[in-house]
Amino acid sequence: MESSGCRTVAAFAQYLETEEKSKSTIAKYVRDVNKFFSYIGAGKPAKELVRERVLEYKEYLLKNYKPASANSMLVALNSYLKFAGRADCCVRTFRMQKQIFREADRELSCEEYRRLVEAAGRSGNERLCHILQTIGATGIRISELPFITVEALRRGTVSVQCKGKARVIVLPRSLILLLEKYCRDRGIEKGSIFVTIKGHPMDRRNVWREMKRLCAEAGVDAGKVFPHNLRHLFAKCYYEKERDLVRLADYLGHSSVETTRRYTMITSMEAYLKQLELGLVVTRTGGAAM
Repeated sequence: MESSGCRTVAAFAQYLETEEKSKSTIAKYVRDVNKFFSYIGAGKPAKELVRERVLEYKEYLLKNYKPASANSMLVALNSYLKFAGRADCCVRTFRMQKQIFREADRELSCEEYRRLVEAAGRSGNERLCHILQTIGATGIRISELPFITVEALRRGTVSVQCKGKARVIVLPRSLILLLEKYCRDRGIEKGSIFVTIKGHPMDRRNVWREMKRLCAEAGVDAGKVFPHNLRHLFAKCYYEKERDLVRLADYLGHSSVETTRRYTMITSMEAYLKQLELGLVVTRTGGAAM
């Protein structure tokens, strides 16, 4: 029989659906809440919780996960506790200093991106080759890929209804020409351009699985190869070229510029240190070398 705690988590998942959360967000929140119940003992209903156990779990997370990961799990748990009528058990997330640069070993470089695209072409996977370039050239979320349609190519813009938001994505002319040829060669005359053999739009799992197969041939670390990193690459390239954070937020569909800022962090300590060389260190004073 399903425990009362589990039933509550199932109801929580249904609640998140009514809040129009994405499937991936719902899955993560449910996974994080179930992790908490596993820690305190499965089957304990929310009404029997005490805040001390949540604080104990918070310390457990800090000891076993990076602060950012621990915070994401606490956010999910707090959301559940509020839903379950136990807001009194909510805890604060860990305070973190804002990162000023991203770890270079997690970022996809332009050269690595080109190698992935070329590897997809050499392997005969033209669909993936064009998907990579579509995400790279627009910065769209993988969940927005089905909105890239033949009709959108004719308009030059993509109307997206996703995550409870509506936005318009402008397609670069170079990408339009590339995708128009792709459609002509394959007889695609309407609807979503990138579909499976059964005609269903490609989703995150389809694309992620096919991208991983390219890693060895492209000579790219598999830890860097996932759809969302293409979005980061778009953001980095755009910001380096235009230095316009507000416009970039519009392109990415962010409601907060602070979210966009995380996409544009410098990707190496060396580059960060170079930016700090402002000519303000005086190497000679009073005629004596420092």
